[in-house]
Amino acid sequence: MAERVVLEGFHAVKHAVRFGAAVDRVVVLDRAKALGLTRSHAPDLVGVFEDRADVVDAAEFLRVIGRSHPTGVGGLAARPDVVTTDRSAPLVLLDNPRNLGNFGAVIRVAAGLGAGGVVSLGDVDPWHPNVLRGSAGLHFALPVGRLDGVGDVEGTVIAFDADGHDLRDVRIPDDAVLAFGSERHGLSDDVRERADLVVSLPMRPKVSSYNLTTSVAMGLYHWELFRRAS
Repeated sequence: MAERVVLEGFHAVKHAVRFGAAVDRVVVLDRAKALGLTRSHAPDLVGVFEDRADVVDAAEFLRVIGRSHPTGVGGLAARPDVVTTDRSAPLVLLDNPRNLGNFGAVIRVAAGLGAGGVVSLGDVDPWHPNVLRGSAGLHFALPVGRLDGVGDVEGTVIAFDADGHDLRDVRIPDDAVLAFGSERHGLSDDVRERADLVVSLPMRPKVSSYNLTTSVAMGLYHWELFRRAS
């Protein structure tokens, strides 16, 4: 039986359903409130919430979801077993990420910009509840998983580092792997050695760095911008 993951909040449930997750339970504290949120934020899913919403009390909500949520909505879904990647769009590689919230936010922005997937190196589970919370359920919008090592990566690896070539002078191919180091330590030696090209993001003097999610967003936006222009 597939491992189940918890969907915390209306938006996590919404995204999971929209992107085809096997959602096996949706719990709500207030049916009218939940349907109101659906009509205003996801009218395409009104029928789903009308059919699937299971009204529970606060104790049962806490038992199922593990914590309360301001929207009073939660759910359970099956975690996908196999990671496949669409190499017609760049794959985002996070090199030993440490901040789980940032990890989730990267998945969210990668989903929004149409990345081919998000994979990581290191000991953090990409499907950790805190990562899933940060992505607002958008794990289901693209492949998300963990690699055993950088040797599992195929294709042109473009690594991001302050000492690299200016990104503005580089075109990112659709099948590229965009590698980003950890928030504290940057790129590992293994990933740096594997990189076919190291690039840097434009940055005003005296500014030390960007947030990881911002860096990923800038890299993917650069790819999408020039892809549309070609």
